[in-house]
Amino acid sequence: MTDTAASPEGASQPAFQSASQPLRNFYLGRQPVLDRNQALFGYELLFRGSAQGPAQIDSGLSASAGVLHHASQLGLARAIGDATAFLNVDTDVLMSDMFAFLPRERTVLEIVRSVVPDDAVIRRMTALSAHGFRFAAEASAHGPGLARLLPVVDFVKMDLRELPVVSLLSLAPRLRGTGKRLVAEKVESHSEYRTCLDLGFDYFQGYYFAKPTVIAGRKLSPSQAAVMDLLHLVVSDADNAAIERAVKQDVTLGLNLLRLVNTPAAGAGRRIESVSQAVILLGRRQLQRWLQILLYAEPGTRGHNASPLLMLATTRARLMELLAQRLRPGQRNVADIAFTVGMMSLMDTLFCISMQDIVEQIPVIDEVRHALLVRRGFFGELLRLAESLERIDGAQDEVTPALHELSMDGDDLAELEVSAFEWSDKVVRYAI
Repeated sequence: MTDTAASPEGASQPAFQSASQPLRNFYLGRQPVLDRNQALFGYELLFRGSAQGPAQIDSGLSASAGVLHHASQLGLARAIGDATAFLNVDTDVLMSDMFAFLPRERTVLEIVRSVVPDDAVIRRMTALSAHGFRFAAEASAHGPGLARLLPVVDFVKMDLRELPVVSLLSLAPRLRGTGKRLVAEKVESHSEYRTCLDLGFDYFQGYYFAKPTVIAGRKLSPSQAAVMDLLHLVVSDADNAAIERAVKQDVTLGLNLLRLVNTPAAGAGRRIESVSQAVILLGRRQLQRWLQILLYAEPGTRGHNASPLLMLATTRARLMELLAQRLRPGQRNVADIAFTVGMMSLMDTLFCISMQDIVEQIPVIDEVRHALLVRRGFFGELLRLAESLERIDGAQDEVTPALHELSMDGDDLAELEVSAFEWSDKVVRYAI
């Protein structure tokens, strides 16, 4: 696909120069879009402008083609793996010639609410559709204009925070009748997920799967219990022979551990064939890391079918580790602790018990306890930053001051985020 092929009919100038000036300083937001089985389908990516201190902040939408261009230089594929990318586009971006670098088979262009679906917009969308791009529109945002967009969109999004249930009950069947794929946005609880599932929604967006639900009497699954027992041995500095014996008592655990430590993300340098090798070559800290990851793994699921909690936890933990490395260079222990805090921060959801109970059951230092319970201290600040970045809405007010406090700019953060996304994708794709 060439720039000419993607150009609007009659375009007289290279569209990149015609778009607003490139915005060099930005950071990313990435929120998973899950299918009816809660397996990963794609990510909505949001490129937010950032500024040091109290300077003006960009609107938050992909209103600048320069932002997307810069994102392509970082490597869009690194941010999404082999999932589908949902990218917000306004009229300027839609009418530009900057689509050549996008993987069209894995890109959905989401028409933002500021776009007026006039004849020129519909012609442009039709032309891009012919080149393999797909489109999404939000039902609540476009109102009457949705009727004009429907023939050229593949996905219709419905914001659960904006649309009352009575509207969902009316709209969902009608839109499904047109053959459109329905995406429920801002799903914040499992009850909302179940409601939308019953209404026939195809995809679900929002961190409902990461909300802790405390269930009295909840017990760990046999695989989780085995991993937890082994994790306790590693943390309590048991000897290698005891660790090996514990692994050999559970064949599945041993196989999964060896598969995990041989992923590209592990960087072991050479293939590890036995648990004793893993313990010796990786060291206790790395072994602890892979056991923490195994806690989130559901037996028999790999790649896109893996638990969304696994994807979220590994991304969050890796980002916190990279931030700690950047901010406290040379202090490996600090980076290791940051990774652990990131992994543990979702264990209340994973085990359906309170975080207070978790930190009482798992021996952690006071800094980790404070980070997990009250988001205080160095690790608590990193955790709050990571959590803010995961939220599509309203993160700028929290992220920008944090960047200023950490003496980082948006570009630094964006590169670390993409590296974390890429690392997590490798873990999820090749492990478990």
